[in-house]
Amino acid sequence: MDISLSFPIAEGRTADIFAWQDHFILKLYRDWCPADWVENEWKVARAVVAAGVPAPAVGDLLEVNGRRGLVYERLSGVTMLRDMNARPWMLLRHARTLAELQARINRLSIPGLPSYKSSLMYTIRRAPHLDETLREKALRHLDTLRDGEKVCHADFHPDNVLITEKGPIVIDWMTACSGNPWADVARTNMILLVGAKAAGRQLRPHVRFLIDLYRRSYLGRYRSIMPDAHGELAQWLPVVAAARLDERIDPECEALIGMVADGLSG
Repeated sequence: MDISLSFPIAEGRTADIFAWQDHFILKLYRDWCPADWVENEWKVARAVVAAGVPAPAVGDLLEVNGRRGLVYERLSGVTMLRDMNARPWMLLRHARTLAELQARINRLSIPGLPSYKSSLMYTIRRAPHLDETLREKALRHLDTLRDGEKVCHADFHPDNVLITEKGPIVIDWMTACSGNPWADVARTNMILLVGAKAAGRQLRPHVRFLIDLYRRSYLGRYRSIMPDAHGELAQWLPVVAAARLDERIDPECEALIGMVADGLSG
């Protein structure tokens, strides 16, 4: 359908968000995004809601102005990241909540999701800034890691959790896949680490301390629910860092390459 849309209420790398009717939003993917991304997100969003995960209710698949998209219920709230910036005394509570939500997701199995391990292999092969020796080392290491069949959000961080009157709600299921939960945790841990590393001296010491306190509190709570009996977090960290390079976030490159090299140095 061809209709006139207002300015987006939010913009991301892969999609724009528009107000849609009275109580809904329309997430329209950008033209370059493959059709199966939209269909996969629709399938996952329906399945996680049916499983009781706090996620936005999803409606129809649509094509608007030549772009494919999804209709979601419109939620009122702020992201966990923004809430922590406004209310830093909530940091430890939010860290525990992040871990509890992720553990809840990682206990689920949804047939037919793409493989996280295969996705990581594909992105590591494409990732710029990796020299070929380190790339091949990362791929060989990935091949040795234990796979799984649990739901992984694959982009789980405090900016993808909305704090609402209904409680915390997990958003942005586009990257969801099936795999080992520790791959999912490793990516979250890497995102929390790399931001502070990339900022370098621009980040004030007390802010760096709070970020690390949040990260360590999150990991501690997750491990209390899902113990890391085989040290899998450390094993997955260098490969998720290598895959992150394919997102081409230039300020992070040096820190990510350092994570890959350090993690594979043994």
